[in-house]
Amino acid sequence: MRVHHLNCGTLLPPTARLVCHVLLVEAPNGLVLVDSGFGLHDIDDPGRRLGGSRRLLRPVLKADETAARQVEALGFRRDDVRHIVLTHFDLDHIGGLSDFPAAQVHTTAAEVRGAITAPSRRERNRYRPIQWAHGPKLVEHTPDGEAWRGFAAAKELDTIAPGIVLISLPGHTRGHACVAVDTGDRWILHAGDSFFHRGLIDDRTPVPRVLRATEALLAHDFPQVRANHARLAELYRRADADLTIVNAHDPILLEKARAGHPGGPAAGR
Repeated sequence: MRVHHLNCGTLLPPTARLVCHVLLVEAPNGLVLVDSGFGLHDIDDPGRRLGGSRRLLRPVLKADETAARQVEALGFRRDDVRHIVLTHFDLDHIGGLSDFPAAQVHTTAAEVRGAITAPSRRERNRYRPIQWAHGPKLVEHTPDGEAWRGFAAAKELDTIAPGIVLISLPGHTRGHACVAVDTGDRWILHAGDSFFHRGLIDDRTPVPRVLRATEALLAHDFPQVRANHARLAELYRRADADLTIVNAHDPILLEKARAGHPGGPAAGR
């Protein structure tokens, strides 16, 4: 499966430039997005759609950065996107859902409980229900019983296409997941917000203090987040030749993925 690495939202919080790294997968039966970044409706009405958090994130909100416009620029139609697989429901990951209303939206059952059906008070303050007010076609999954490179709770989404795997990795949110995609000669592991900066899995690279603080502030379960860092760092240090690890917001990891550089210590900083 061919994979395009898209930036679907530039963020300019204090002292850091971040991206919203989205995968566009050309699967046998249509296109698949992994996350959706910000959407056209977010740009049209950022006050209602994004709320006060936009003042901290400072999103650029350019139409040509949306997944909708980038899909069209590649020569596809929006309704060619048949499936969207979410790492989680934070506003910078699901804003584009409403631009693809016919797509099935795949997520963990735990994330649906935390965002929609049984949120805690803190979760109610975290999520933006207006971003799913259009009624997306949610498909809930409970990844368990399968293993993927040391992760015990994984599920191949073979109803979408063989080689797309949803991996439960809660911590950042209640039902956060990673998504692995088999491109034929290598796997791409999109770790979502399991780590905010490459230095959290590569100890040769310093991590900006503000990103460490933000990650702790936003974590649903920070001890679990730290445990996830350790698991992902171990996988990174193995430097498997057939694996590239990316996340949602690190611009350097996005640039390396676009350039075709593999993940792992051999790839450098």
